[in-house]
Amino acid sequence: MPNQIKARAACLIGWPAAHSRSPLIHHHWLRALDIAGGYSIESVPPEGVAEFVMNLSKHGYIGGNVTIPHKERVLNLTAPDQRARAVGAANTLWYDHGTLRSTNTDIEGFIDNLDHCADDWDHAEDAVVLGAGGSSRAVVFGLLERGIKRIHLANRTLERAQAIATQFGSRVLPMAWDDIGDILPRAGLLVNTTSLGMKGQPELVIDLSPLPSSAVVADLVYVPLETPLLAAARGRGLRTADGLGMLLYQAVRGFELWFGQRPEVTPELRALVEADLTVT
Repeated sequence: MPNQIKARAACLIGWPAAHSRSPLIHHHWLRALDIAGGYSIESVPPEGVAEFVMNLSKHGYIGGNVTIPHKERVLNLTAPDQRARAVGAANTLWYDHGTLRSTNTDIEGFIDNLDHCADDWDHAEDAVVLGAGGSSRAVVFGLLERGIKRIHLANRTLERAQAIATQFGSRVLPMAWDDIGDILPRAGLLVNTTSLGMKGQPELVIDLSPLPSSAVVADLVYVPLETPLLAAARGRGLRTADGLGMLLYQAVRGFELWFGQRPEVTPELRALVEADLTVT
């Protein structure tokens, strides 16, 4: 009897990880592209992550995603690319001729979603980014790469914004949270990378009236699908980009690295994940 070829499989490594929508996304693409493969959740505690990642193939995986609290730790367990090093965190792992490499696809997830929602968003010379965590670093990297001239970075703790500005250079301008309103009249893009507005978190209170009518507002939060910030922006007739779009687009490259075909973010996939988010 001929040997059966074992289907390729990837996984999500996190602690906890059961809430993730990644299996829903990747299984949809596997079916759509008729690929024999799998995608599993692996709940790995911090004390076990080094062993698991360094022996990923022995656990039966060709690669995987990484979520909290392991995104920083895996940098030292893999060969990170420029993006992962710049952001200080990796969310995607894959084998390249036996070497376990890592990258951060939040960058292209954010940028590709913006391109989909507002194709001329990068005409903006000034962008305002709220927050100074890991997601903020991914957003800043992407905006710099696309040539945005000035990125005004606001955070409650100014020192954290200053640290990012020191890392990325003079085009990143840290500012106090209370000064946001002074920059909005010339901002072509406003991005929320904080948890404000997320279900169970305080609302993001910001007056959008100074924004130009051509501005785009993006929110990385996707629960709820329409955050108060996005609702206010749409109420003003501004174009928006939501966190669910970023979630879907950031998954594309990992799938391509693992399974060899580039999937598409389609209305069908978005509706599938939206329905799942609505149920839970």
